[in-house]
Amino acid sequence: MSEIDARPRRHASGPVRHGRLHTPSAVGLVVKSLAVALAVVLVSVSGVAAYAITNLAQQVNENAVDISGGEVIAAPPVLGAFEGGFNLLVIGTDNDPNQGDTYGERDATLNDVNILLHVSADHKNAVVVSFPRDLVIAHPECTDPQTGETYDAMSAQPLNEAFSRGGLACVNTTIESLTGLDINYAAATSFNGVIEMTNAVGGVPVCLVEPIFDSDSGLDLPAGTSVIQGQMALAFLRNRHGVGDGSDLARIASQQQYLSSMARTLKSADTLTDITKLYGLASAAAQNIQLSTSLTSLDSMVSLALTMKDVDLNNIVFVQYPAQGDADWPGKVVPVQSTADALFAKILADQPFTLAEDSTGTGSTVVADPTTETPDPTTTTDPADPTATDAPVTSAPEVLEGVTGQTAAEQTCANAFWG
Repeated sequence: MSEIDARPRRHASGPVRHGRLHTPSAVGLVVKSLAVALAVVLVSVSGVAAYAITNLAQQVNENAVDISGGEVIAAPPVLGAFEGGFNLLVIGTDNDPNQGDTYGERDATLNDVNILLHVSADHKNAVVVSFPRDLVIAHPECTDPQTGETYDAMSAQPLNEAFSRGGLACVNTTIESLTGLDINYAAATSFNGVIEMTNAVGGVPVCLVEPIFDSDSGLDLPAGTSVIQGQMALAFLRNRHGVGDGSDLARIASQQQYLSSMARTLKSADTLTDITKLYGLASAAAQNIQLSTSLTSLDSMVSLALTMKDVDLNNIVFVQYPAQGDADWPGKVVPVQSTADALFAKILADQPFTLAEDSTGTGSTVVADPTTETPDPTTTTDPADPTATDAPVTSAPEVLEGVTGQTAAEQTCANAFWG
């Protein structure tokens, strides 16, 4: 694999480096917190008090960033579901200026968690793709919309360097270049955002096969299911050395367990009908999330929420971007291009797919949930019903081999790593 073709033209802090303390990646804000929670939140709390909504909207707008590159993004309908599909990028940074050196010192802000949500045009399916922070890829030229500074393209560098080359807008451009998707909506959060969002929802249930104690992240949980929030939620999502094989890919599996559990929590009546929790989510989001300007209007967030709220949990698929180790890049991963191409061909064509058996990510085990019924993957006509003879037959979606992940409906538990 080739080295860098060109370095950034200007980099005030020098080459991007991890600092003195090894710190696992920041936690990407739960995609559902934005696509479902945040938007539904703002709809629900709009009846609480007009001044409160105005205050939240002001906070969001003051911190917004333009990712459009000058293109005009069509406004969504007022209080109506989004027309067609959409793509939303959510990143987690590990060096927010407000966090200080609590989690270690680093020389630059890195986009250590990168999660893409794609909702199909018919609003029946959604795919959530997690990109490894150490995925070595080409980086396009980027211009920072806030400073006007331009950075040259690079042939091969880890994904988590994109933020240092132009912030949220550059990460968005880099993921667009990698996937071939147009991404019109984006958001960034840091450690504080994860803590506050988890607290606002009242905690998220997570499951461990065995007890895990990891002094690096601060994770200390027993076997079985625990409802976590605050610093413990952050520790679960940051934890790397205590789960699976100790790799970043294993951590992604834990994050997907958390995301799917959060999705189920947000779908529950206790959350979506609790005005206090809903307003708390909106307030936490406004104070701790940087949104693209395309997401700053209440209409935009409401529209995305109304689009997502009825997607069945079985049809929300969390996957890892296909990647594998490479001898030329010790400790990093490179794309499995053929599998990645097959995955994004499905996404671009809005075609649903399923995962193969035993395809859960490294460090994650599926457990049975007695309250969940397994859906019938096929629909056929009833020969006893003469009126149904012309009804169409729906086949099960294609299985994508080599893609790991789980659905939002699946219950999974994290496996401990003992080195």
